[in-house]
Amino acid sequence: MMERNGMTVTMVFLAESANYGEGVGNISTLKKMTRGNYEQYSYISRQALRYNMIQQLNWDKTPVDGKSGVVQFAPSATIEEYPEIDLFGYMKTTAKDNDNKGGAATRSAVARLSNAIALEPYKSDLEFLTNMGLAKRQDLENGIAQSEIHRSYYTYTISIDLERVGIDNTIEISREEKAERVKQLLEVLHYLYRDIRGRRENLSPLFIIGGRYNRKNPFFENRIKIDKNAINVDILAELINENKEIGDYTYTGVTTGIFENDTEIKNKLNAETVGAVFNHLKEEVDTYYGEGN
Repeated sequence: MMERNGMTVTMVFLAESANYGEGVGNISTLKKMTRGNYEQYSYISRQALRYNMIQQLNWDKTPVDGKSGVVQFAPSATIEEYPEIDLFGYMKTTAKDNDNKGGAATRSAVARLSNAIALEPYKSDLEFLTNMGLAKRQDLENGIAQSEIHRSYYTYTISIDLERVGIDNTIEISREEKAERVKQLLEVLHYLYRDIRGRRENLSPLFIIGGRYNRKNPFFENRIKIDKNAINVDILAELINENKEIGDYTYTGVTTGIFENDTEIKNKLNAETVGAVFNHLKEEVDTYYGEGN
């Protein structure tokens, strides 16, 4: 039997205007992309998601330097001490010395994120802003700005290669520590939030599907569709039912009372609560690292 060493989880959350781009003039523009039907969809970049995860995990202590001309992780930083570069990878370069030593050391990410992409199209909504409240205090001129705004469901996927956690060349941490790092990451995903422009957006999932599999494939990515506030269950059920290896190890969770087809989700996908799914995933992590893998 193949080892089930790939964990993948796809989530849906509801958020508003959570990632801005460069902007044009006095207009703040959302990060967004256009599909072939010319509809635009805002997104939250994987870099932004990673930033919030690392911050909330209190893992943002990995030393950095700019000696090579690029701000990057310090060559002295190792995965043994710093979980951030264990799970999310690094690139460290050192300049050549008198012995002609130097070069680049890289570690590809063990936990890979997708962008969080809106499931409902952006309709060019704008918010008109002024600083009149402050300006009136001294009879000063108003500052005027506009921001694109979009409230939507978003979906993103994280895939974790359990086999590579805590191993980097000659370094290997204990199985207990490997499990603890992955469980801490799952805990943050459960209660993730994002601070932006005076708001705190709750990125905690309203729907979740995933598990631990023998294929390291993000099965459920690009398979989440929402129409008229209903999740397209048939797309997901088809994938689960056509492959026993996927179906037997998949957990689904949904927050009651959010989606119109709440009952269908529970019946066809055997959905539990979101919290129950995170508990199952943590148990899967303990099981994997407890097997001596």
